[in-house]
Amino acid sequence: MSLPRKTILIVLAFFAIYVIWGSTYLLNKIVVTEVAPLYMASIRFTVASVLIFIIAKALKLNLVISAKQLKNNIIAGFLFLVYGNGVFVWALRYVDSGFGALEASIQPLMVLAMMRMIDGKKIQQSSIIGISLGVIGMYLLVSQDQLVYQEDSLIGIIMIFTCVISWSAGSLFVARADLAPSYFVNTGYQMITSGIMLFLVSFLFGETWTSPIQWSSSAQWSMGLLIIFGSIVAFTAFNYLLREVSTEKVSTSAYVNPVIALILGWYVLDEQITAQSIVAAIILLTGVYFINSKRTLRPRMHGR
Repeated sequence: MSLPRKTILIVLAFFAIYVIWGSTYLLNKIVVTEVAPLYMASIRFTVASVLIFIIAKALKLNLVISAKQLKNNIIAGFLFLVYGNGVFVWALRYVDSGFGALEASIQPLMVLAMMRMIDGKKIQQSSIIGISLGVIGMYLLVSQDQLVYQEDSLIGIIMIFTCVISWSAGSLFVARADLAPSYFVNTGYQMITSGIMLFLVSFLFGETWTSPIQWSSSAQWSMGLLIIFGSIVAFTAFNYLLREVSTEKVSTSAYVNPVIALILGWYVLDEQITAQSIVAAIILLTGVYFINSKRTLRPRMHGR
C-alpha cells in the first residue's frame, strides 16, 4: 500500500528542515569567517529569490499576490530572515556553529511560551517539566568557563537568544497569516524583500562589500549550497509545514539541528565539543521531549 502524496511531501519537508538546516550552521560559519555577515545574508536571499521566481515562472505558478499578502510576507521575511537569520549569522562570529545551534534548540520552549501568552493555552504538567529542564540546560550551556570569560561570546549568546524569539514569533505569525496559496511564491517574496532590507542595513552599518569572485573556493561552495538547499529547498519546506501541521511540531527541527551542527562543526572545523555541552544538549532535548509528550499535534485546516 503506497503512502498518500501529502504524507510523502510532509516527510520530505521534515527531512529538509531537520538535516539540511542542521548543516547550514556549518556553511554559514565557513562563509562568515571571511565575508561581512549581513552582506552575506543579503546576497544569499536575493539570489535565492531570483532563482525561485524563475522556477515559479517556468512552472506557470501565479506570482500575483494581494497587498495584504505582500505586507504579511514582508513581516514574515523580517522576523525569519532579516533578524532571525541575519543577526544569527552575525553572532556566529563570536560563538561556534554547534554552540549556536544548541542555543537555538530552545525554540520549542519559546513557541510554547508564546502560544500560552497569545492563545491562552493551558500549559500541561509535562510541558512545565520540559520548560524547567530547558532552563537548566541553557544555564549549563552558557555558563561554561571558556564562554563566560570571553566578552564577545556573551554578546553572541544574547543576540542568538533574541533571534530565537524573532524566529518563534514568525512561526506563529505565518501559521495564521493571509498568504499566497503557493508556498514557493511566498518564499520568493519573503526572500526578495529580506534581501533588500539586509542590503540596506549592511550599507548603514558600513560593512565591507567584497565580490564573490574574490572569496575562497570553500566560501563560494558554501554560499552555493546555502542558496540552493538552505534557502530554496529547506525554507520552502518550512513554509509548507507551517501551513500543514501544528507550529509546535515544526519547531521540533530545533531538536535535530544541534546534533547535525555539532557533528559537522567537530568533523569539518575541529570545533570542540565539551562534556558540559553534551550534558546540556541531553537535558535540553529531554525537556523538549516532555513538551511534546501527550500532546495532540494535528494538521491545521486552512481554507484556500
